[in-house]
Amino acid sequence: MADKPKVAFYWCASCGGCEEAVVDLAEKILDVVAKIDIVLWPVAMDFKRKDVEAMADGSITVSFINGAIRTTEQEEMAHLLRKKSQFVIAFGSCAQTGGIPGLANLYSREEIFRTVYLESVSTVNEQGSKPETTHRENGCTVTLPGFYKTVRTLADVIDVDYYVPGCPPTPKMLAETVEALLSGQLPPKGSVLAPDKALCETCDRKDTKPDKLLLKEYKRPHQVLLDEQTCLLAQGVICLGPATRAGCETRCIHGNMPCTGCFGPTSRVVDYGAKAMSAIASIADSNDEAEIERIMATIPDPTGTFYRYSLPASLLRRKKLNEEVPANV
Repeated sequence: MADKPKVAFYWCASCGGCEEAVVDLAEKILDVVAKIDIVLWPVAMDFKRKDVEAMADGSITVSFINGAIRTTEQEEMAHLLRKKSQFVIAFGSCAQTGGIPGLANLYSREEIFRTVYLESVSTVNEQGSKPETTHRENGCTVTLPGFYKTVRTLADVIDVDYYVPGCPPTPKMLAETVEALLSGQLPPKGSVLAPDKALCETCDRKDTKPDKLLLKEYKRPHQVLLDEQTCLLAQGVICLGPATRAGCETRCIHGNMPCTGCFGPTSRVVDYGAKAMSAIASIADSNDEAEIERIMATIPDPTGTFYRYSLPASLLRRKKLNEEVPANV
């Protein structure tokens, strides 16, 4: 009997939700496990880095890597899994476009360390200690991974074969991806394994969206009692369905919450944030510059709204650093 395909799951800079997507297969996970051999899944099983290092190059059929690249250890593991795998899939928003961790690119490493280790209300750090990559004490040396100045996408550090979007991807998408890999029925390398059309096209509420939609202000979900049948944009709430790729099964919409853009852009979009911003700005109901400025001011956090999941993959990438050093050291 031939060996089953070997599959690895690894978690970089992310919240862990993509790991939950695997668990959310529920009883269907038994069907998946029956067809594959999981050789790395640190969040659920006791595997060691040395176990992967001992494998032959290319012996892992596919590695699902979720999370952005923030530390030296994450980059090292990405390179290791790339070497050992036939296919590497950027699994989820953080791996594909940087995700919410990518918003850290609005700050320097020094600002982040100061906030976390010195200024946080819950932090007690009278000595003002900050993490060091190497510490020596009583003849012993302890090392920690290095913390890069910039959050990067997985494709910024290794060659990626396919992308599965979402925060997190749906269990259905995971199951379909595994089936496609096992059957060999794969699209061209570099493809995003989700429908290449806007979410609005699949939304149950699309028929309630006016042909000519214009707004005098943008509202946040907590500011209005949302109707469960009407287009959320028509209700004045920022919904990024016009700029976002379909494939999420409109789960947020079914929960009566607007799309925040986690499935990223379609193939025709270069910069997701710019596309989303353009879509929302185009429905501001005014031709007067001052009035337009007032309307746009009702969006309290434009960067967090439009680049929530995609800043590291955007044309902006990060806030300019004052330090004259490479951004990834």
